Amino acid sequence: MSDLKLVIVGAYGGIGQALCREVAAKGCQAFLIGRDSQKLSDVTQRYGFPSFVADASDWDQMDIGMDSASQSMQGINAVVCLAGSVLLKPLHLTSRAEWDSTLQTNLTAAAGTLRAAVSRMKDGGSVVLMSSAAAGIGLSNHEAIAAGKAGIEGLVRSAAMTYAAKAIRVNAVAPGLVQTPLTQRVWSNARSAEVSLAMHPLGRFGKPEEIARAIYFLIEPSNNWITGQVLGVDGGLGTLKPTGTPKSL
Repeated sequence: MSDLKLVIVGAYGGIGQALCREVAAKGCQAFLIGRDSQKLSDVTQRYGFPSFVADASDWDQMDIGMDSASQSMQGINAVVCLAGSVLLKPLHLTSRAEWDSTLQTNLTAAAGTLRAAVSRMKDGGSVVLMSSAAAGIGLSNHEAIAAGKAGIEGLVRSAAMTYAAKAIRVNAVAPGLVQTPLTQRVWSNARSAEVSLAMHPLGRFGKPEEIARAIYFLIEPSNNWITGQVLGVDGGLGTLKPTGTPKSL
C-alpha cells in the first residue's frame, strides 16, 4: 500500500486516465479534479477515486477543490496538474481570445494548481506540472502553446526554489507528441503524422502510459532529491536533430 495522497487535476484526459491506472495498481490514494462534470464522473466511477468539479484556472475554485481533497484523504503529499490544451496556429492567425484561452488553460491552470497545493502540503511532497517539448525548441505554428508551456517551466524553477524550505519538490514533464484524444487531429492525419514522426528520432509517438510512469517517478517519495527539473519524455524531439539513419547501422 502506497503512502501517496495524490491529487490529479485534469484526470479524464488520455494521460490522466493512464496515471489513474498507474496509481490504482500501486494502491495509492487519489482525488480527482476537473472542470467537465460528466467526464470526471465517468473516471471517478471507473477507478473509484473521489472527485471535485473545478476549473484549475479559477484559483478560488481550486482552493475549494484542494480543501476537499485534503479533507477526503486526511492530507496531501503529491499533486499533478494535467490541465491543458493544444493550439496549432501561426501567431498572425491567432485571435486574442485563442491566445488568452491557451495561456489560461495551460499556464494559469498550472499556477492555480500549484498555488492551491503548496499551502496544504503540511509535511512536504511533490508537485508535477505538464510542459511540452515545444517549450524548448522552435516548432512552427506553436507560438501560443509554446509560450504557455515555457511559462510553466519558468514557474517550476522559481517555485522549486521558493518551496524547497518546506520540503516541497516542483518538477515538470515535457512530452513530445503523445497519442491521446487531445492530439488526435495530428496523429490520425496521414500527412501531419508523417511530418511529426520524422521529427521524433525514435520514430514513433508516445503512449499515455509512458508519460504516466514518468510522472509517477517524480512524485514517488523515494525520488525525493529531484526538484526544479523538466524531464523530457519525447522520443528525442526536444534535444536531438534527426539527420537520417547512419549507413553503418
